[in-house]
Amino acid sequence: MNITDHIKYIGVNDHKVDLFEGQYIVPNGMAYNSYIILDESIAVMDSVSEGFGEEWLGNIQKAAGGKTVDYLVVQHMEPDHSANIFSFAKAYPEAKIVASAKAFAMMKNFFGTAFEDRQVVVGEGSTLSLGKHQLTFVTAPMVHWPEVILTYESTEKVLFSADAFGKFGALDVEEDWACEARRYYIGIVGKYGAQVQSLLKKAAGLEISKICPLHGPVLTENLGYYINLYDIWSSYRVEEEGVVIAYTSIYGNTKKAVEQLAAKLEEKGCKVAVNDLARCDMAEAVEDAFRYSKLVLATTTYNADVFPFMRTFIDHLTERNYSNRTVAFIENGSWAPMATKVMKEMLSKSKNLTYAETEVKIMSALNEASEAQLDALAEELSK
Repeated sequence: MNITDHIKYIGVNDHKVDLFEGQYIVPNGMAYNSYIILDESIAVMDSVSEGFGEEWLGNIQKAAGGKTVDYLVVQHMEPDHSANIFSFAKAYPEAKIVASAKAFAMMKNFFGTAFEDRQVVVGEGSTLSLGKHQLTFVTAPMVHWPEVILTYESTEKVLFSADAFGKFGALDVEEDWACEARRYYIGIVGKYGAQVQSLLKKAAGLEISKICPLHGPVLTENLGYYINLYDIWSSYRVEEEGVVIAYTSIYGNTKKAVEQLAAKLEEKGCKVAVNDLARCDMAEAVEDAFRYSKLVLATTTYNADVFPFMRTFIDHLTERNYSNRTVAFIENGSWAPMATKVMKEMLSKSKNLTYAETEVKIMSALNEASEAQLDALAEELSK
């Protein structure tokens, strides 16, 4: 794949992976992106995951037309991008390895060597000339590892963005960018919004025509759309008005309440997303919570606490700095309901949350009083 006349795609698609990073369901696989810049000197941008080294080295050889490669630029040391650095070093013994000081320390941990005799250590504002193409390095610590650098090629105005602007899914499958990019961002990068905001400020000073991430498609048109979404996500702002209902239910009574509330909200014209936390993809539920403006947490009191899937869900939210939303509660308990109290305590870490005035309390099953509370909550959330 040609990115430009002088920059080519040499990455791979992985359709064997079922759980990315051991937890994220990826039904359409993953792409591990790598690029090559052809000039007086030739530079390869990042390697690929373990198991794809032979394919990747073949892609390099084909793209380089048999010429030697002068540099491997390592932007990120996560193994899905760094696993074949050692294979590259053996295949191209004269090539230099370009990375941040922290990346070289990680190479020592991963490979037993930091390639001391071949290092080109770069930091903020460092440059590397390949001939007509000029690389400038931008540090991006904690987006989403501490060693990360991005690379700006000024001649063709290409930003190699490491994991930023990436998404789940292999490149030979067509799917909506925003959905899987949002799930990827919230799940993997979401905790580090402040660091992403800092990076976006740096990027604002660059004239960018293309963004080449380490996962997902190369972005070539309407870049403002993607950058704006990253700005929304990293500042924890509401992306879309709507109500997310996340629930757990043991014998079906809490579920009945959720179904009634969802129907009442939809009748009032609200967009509603319902997630059964015991059965859904947890990452999808977390994505919904960050996407929409309002969240209803509905669960049972369980061992004087909340049902385990709800605890896990709220932990995911607070770990990723959930904030700037309206939250409502539905609790169920047969003798001592206390789920709302527990959930509020868990959310105390979050900033700028507004709690709905109406709280729904179910004693085992819905009755006239709790159904009236559902009506009041639907009215409040629809405003």
